[in-house]
Amino acid sequence: MKVAQAQVTRASRRSTRDQFANVAVVVVTLILFTVAWPTLHLTHAVSPPIQPFVAALAAFPFVLIRINPALGWAVSAISALVIPHVFDLVPGYEYPWQVVHIMVIMALLAAVSLTAAVPVVGVAWISTVLLFFAETPGQDGAGWAVGLTALVVFCFLIRWLVLSRRALAKQEEVNEVERARRTVLEEKARIARELHDIVAHHMSMVVVQAQSAPYRLDDVTPEIRAEFDSIGDTGRAALNEIRGLLGVLRSDAEATQIAPQPGALQLDELLAGSARAGIPLVWNVDGDRTRVSASTGLVAYRIVQESITNAVRHAPGSQIEVSVEFGPASTHVRVVNGPSAGGSGPTPPDTAGGNGIRGMVERASAVGGTVDAGPQPGGGFEVRAVLPTAGA
Repeated sequence: MKVAQAQVTRASRRSTRDQFANVAVVVVTLILFTVAWPTLHLTHAVSPPIQPFVAALAAFPFVLIRINPALGWAVSAISALVIPHVFDLVPGYEYPWQVVHIMVIMALLAAVSLTAAVPVVGVAWISTVLLFFAETPGQDGAGWAVGLTALVVFCFLIRWLVLSRRALAKQEEVNEVERARRTVLEEKARIARELHDIVAHHMSMVVVQAQSAPYRLDDVTPEIRAEFDSIGDTGRAALNEIRGLLGVLRSDAEATQIAPQPGALQLDELLAGSARAGIPLVWNVDGDRTRVSASTGLVAYRIVQESITNAVRHAPGSQIEVSVEFGPASTHVRVVNGPSAGGSGPTPPDTAGGNGIRGMVERASAVGGTVDAGPQPGGGFEVRAVLPTAGA
């Protein structure tokens, strides 16, 4: 948005400058004509009825200095070649052209050097040098050749400087757009991470409640059991759709979380809420939480949250044990669940289309910690994490 507004502002200013410059060119052209016409009889023997036209040939090519300087220079150069051979000079005046004509052809040569293609500049420069070298009196031709060459070189330097500044401004604009694009991508990745950690967790609680209800409640009829199964199937389908959406938003190069997040002080609330949802959960949280950095507390919270979610999803009805110990130097997190209540072993979380284990590893690495996760020899699954208490 800011980039678009800046572009509109620059375009408006450029339009205003162009209008002012066009008006200025017209005014200067009229001034040059009003000077050339009354003074023409002082330099050339021209009859009064023809004087306005000759003066116009000297002054009016200047009006093309912004629109088409190469065409203006061509008209001025041709008239400078013709006028000395058609009209005689007044006695006492030695130069073949009026001062106005010399000023206009030099201004147009400068404009050509600033804007035209290099071959056009070369033709204009050589032609003007030869014209002055041949038509000016005495030894003045050599001096004019040097002066005109210096003018062209100076204009080329200005042209190079302007083009360099434009290229730099364009590159800065591209960099600004790229920074905005990266910011959007990083924000999308952050949103995806939070959706996965929060929304998927709570939806998993709904699924596990539906799946465990027939075991927790008495006198569940087959119709009610089928209804709970339908709720569980619908919840799992919704989880899969959410993971598909998050796959679009996620990025392999996620930025470190910068928004306020839960931490070590919120672990009890997370565990108690999970137990209230009917999850067979036991836990032990020990140690001084005041020493834990915000980043480590967040990572520990997310690892416990994701581990519980994976356990209830892949091993419904299994016993879950959570142990968190906040030590002076390192924080140890351990989450273990047994086999599924149905008797089948748990599915490794990252083979079921999720990003749980990978997310834990990424989060732990961000604060200088490690995560080990894998199946238990007797069935079930274990997640171990070691995190620096003070953070990375």
